[in-house]
Order: sequence, then C-alpha cells, then structure tokens
Amino acid sequence: MMIDYTTVIQQYGENGDKTGWTFVIIPSHIAQEILPGNKRAMRVRGYLDEYPVSGMSMLPAGKGNFILALKAEVRKAIRKERGAMLRLRLEHDKDFKLEMPAELQECFEFEPPEALAYFDSLSKSHQGYFFKWINDAKTELTRANRIAATISAANRRMDYGAMLRELKKLRD
Repeated sequence: MMIDYTTVIQQYGENGDKTGWTFVIIPSHIAQEILPGNKRAMRVRGYLDEYPVSGMSMLPAGKGNFILALKAEVRKAIRKERGAMLRLRLEHDKDFKLEMPAELQECFEFEPPEALAYFDSLSKSHQGYFFKWINDAKTELTRANRIAATISAANRRMDYGAMLRELKKLRD
C-alpha cells in the first residue's frame, strides 16, 4: 500500500554510528500501513516530493518507528536539508534485489565455504554496502582491492563497518 505522509527533515547530533545522519521519521502507524506486522528494516520505493526513489532502506528506530536516511545525493536532488518539509509517497519495494558482483562471486569459489556462508548470513542491507562499495570503484585496481578486502572480511567474520574501521587504521 502506498502511504502519503508529510514530515520534517531532521538530523542526528551525537548518536553513535548515526551521528550527522539526515533523515525523516516514519511513525509506527504509518510504517504498519506500508508493511503490516513488520518490525525489521525494509526497502521502499515511491517519491520524496516528486523525486522517484527505489530500494531505499527504512530502518527501525525504536517504539515501532522507522527512519529513512536521506543521503547527500538525495538531498541535493530534492533541494532540501534539515528543517524542510518533505512529502513521502512510499510503498514496500517487494521487487528489490541485490546482485552480487560476478567477480566477487568468482572469488568466493576459491575460499573456504564458511566465508560465503558468513557473508550470506549478513543482512541484505549489509551485503548491499559491500556491493555498492565495490561497484562504486572508479578504477579496476580499486575494484580489485575492494573485492580482496571483502573476501578477507568474510573470512574473518567482519561486517562492513568493522572492515572499514580496520582499513582506516591501516591507512593512518
């Protein structure tokens, strides 16, 4: 079911790994209209004002409420920041699929099966972080390095955030 809801764009101050995030709150009663009975992260599609979106993550925020994070590219497209009113017309994106990059799949074939089993145990959104990071590489060398880092992380049972923190420590 498509919901139609207008709200204010907000921004977290100090809030752990969400510090600085710009987002909107979707109250529990509205989230339940999108996907009744759901309390976990879900993907949605529709419109932010007139800007079409798909595959966006709606994340649980406690007490049945959810947040929809608004990345810089989305805020730029809708020309809005914290404090602005935003119209949401959203529905569950039941067609959303994540595609593992072929090179990553190929590399997993040369690893112990536990590495792929661990990777598959990650939530779809966390797998998506890895996929996007790999696919956003601007050079083949960067892409290859990111695939290698992903394989290493899976072998060591590290999620995306833990892997990035480790890579940052190595660079510093």
